[in-house]
Amino acid sequence: MEIFKKTPNIDFLKFRWFALALTIAIILAGILNMTIGHGLKMGVDFGEGTLVRVMYKEPISVSAIRQLLDDVGLGDSIIQESGKSGREFQIRTVETRTTSQTGEEIEGHQILANKVISALQSKEDQQRLAQGMIDLNNIDSRSLTALLTEISAENSEELASRIMTYRNEHGIIVNWDELKKEPVSLPDEILNKLQARAFLGQMTVLSKETVGPQAGKELRKKATQAVIWSIIAMLVYIAFRFKGIEFGAAAIFTLSQDVLICLSIYSFTNREINLPIIAAFLTIVGYSVNDTIVIFDRIRELRKTMRKEPLEKIMNLSLNINLTRTIITSGTVFLAVLALFLFGGKVINDFAFIMLVGSIEGVYSTIFMSCPVVLWWNQLFGKKKKVRK
Repeated sequence: MEIFKKTPNIDFLKFRWFALALTIAIILAGILNMTIGHGLKMGVDFGEGTLVRVMYKEPISVSAIRQLLDDVGLGDSIIQESGKSGREFQIRTVETRTTSQTGEEIEGHQILANKVISALQSKEDQQRLAQGMIDLNNIDSRSLTALLTEISAENSEELASRIMTYRNEHGIIVNWDELKKEPVSLPDEILNKLQARAFLGQMTVLSKETVGPQAGKELRKKATQAVIWSIIAMLVYIAFRFKGIEFGAAAIFTLSQDVLICLSIYSFTNREINLPIIAAFLTIVGYSVNDTIVIFDRIRELRKTMRKEPLEKIMNLSLNINLTRTIITSGTVFLAVLALFLFGGKVINDFAFIMLVGSIEGVYSTIFMSCPVVLWWNQLFGKKKKVRK
């Protein structure tokens, strides 16, 4: 498929100084914003916060959960539905607390988790708890054993174990009849006494996790290392593949500026940095270098047949020859990511946004930055390589 009837003749390298100035301006603005401005907003993966997984008896919408959290000042929490039943969700919540003690910070996150759980409970459940009743869907094994012992149940430990095993396997106990059947087989006498002291809450907490400052610091370190090592690996491969360090240097420069520009633009949006965003950065690195390698390969081929032509002319011709491919491949990626950004929902919106920026930035860096770096390298060091026949 060809977009142009004949190969265009656009002098891309004419704009290299403008492109360099634009790149420097965006990166400097981003660095200033990240250091003395608003900075990067770290999500629970890299900062501090809580992750709570809950299950409801009946399906509930994400918007309804967000409204419940908004009522207690946690409307910015990340809510992700698990499965297709509309009953299981995970809530990521970050709340900044200023304290110098690590223990106090962790305790603050635990308080935050309890705040989330309290907000998600129904008013009926809260009233029953206030009356001294026990929520069987949120009681722990030791407390359940103690409760069964109080109501004079024989083999209280065994019965508690069967109830907890059933609840863990099914997530939540929907009605009392479930406890009459196998594998729990709770006697009617015990069940009646249990109903007088306990109730089945509308929501159960599947898990509750907190991320403290030390864990967040370690994850940030590993994420940074992942990006840096991926870029270095690209440098080594391209330098070996094209038998020239200038091509590797150009690749490392363009990939570094891809990450820095995307990170700079992302910092202005006040969106959170989390593990999916790091995955997006690594995807951008791989996506951008793919188009760059194609251009470099075309330059290598043309240098064999156009030995007397200046390198700048060969580069422009290579960019123009591959322009159709660049537009088609980048255009399809852009449209797919745009659909995710517009219709993918809040959970994937941040990932789609950074991929959207990266798809544009990848084309920009390949066309306006990769070839100029090779050209500058050759002009600076004056190396004239012989082309193998």
